[in-house]
Amino acid sequence: QVQLVESGGGLVQPGGSLRLSCAASGFTFSSAAMRWYRQAPGKERELVASISTTDYSASYADSVKGRFTISRDNAKNTVYLQMNSLKLEDTAVYYCYARWMAGYWGQGTQVTVSS
Repeated sequence: QVQLVESGGGLVQPGGSLRLSCAASGFTFSSAAMRWYRQAPGKERELVASISTTDYSASYADSVKGRFTISRDNAKNTVYLQMNSLKLEDTAVYYCYARWMAGYWGQGTQVTVSS
């Protein structure tokens, strides 16, 4: 069955960096558009970044543009989110999402930015 397993979350100080990974299985990863979402306490889930299947073109939410980078490695069935210059407001649970035939979600990984 389809599985998306996120890792790499944790506690980091403002200005720090984290790299999230999402390991996928159970579907044709190279044919799936991949996204990262996040949900902060009391807020709706929001799209952070997405990457296409073909030319690997990426798009970002305005709030993370210039700080976050999404990438994918089709040989490893993994999508990444490099997060730099982290801010307090980046604190959230980050979810991996795959669009392949239907939509699939990972279980999420907590990112906490705090001094």
